Amino acid sequence: MEPILLTVKEAADALRIGRTLLYEMIGRQELPVVRIGRAVRVPADSLYQWVDQHRRPARETSGAAQ
Repeated sequence: MEPILLTVKEAADALRIGRTLLYEMIGRQELPVVRIGRAVRVPADSLYQWVDQHRRPARETSGAAQ
């Protein structure tokens, strides 16, 4: 069973970014979090939604003429 909630480190690793950048995204409310006591967790489905919202067509990001 896949985890529903990820630690900040796990979420940052999944996005291949640093923890500091992930905390900045959380601070800007780009990613929702769940707080369990003092622990901060990122819902796994939020990562997929964030990627889908920020995805661009390959033409825009490749820079290569087709």
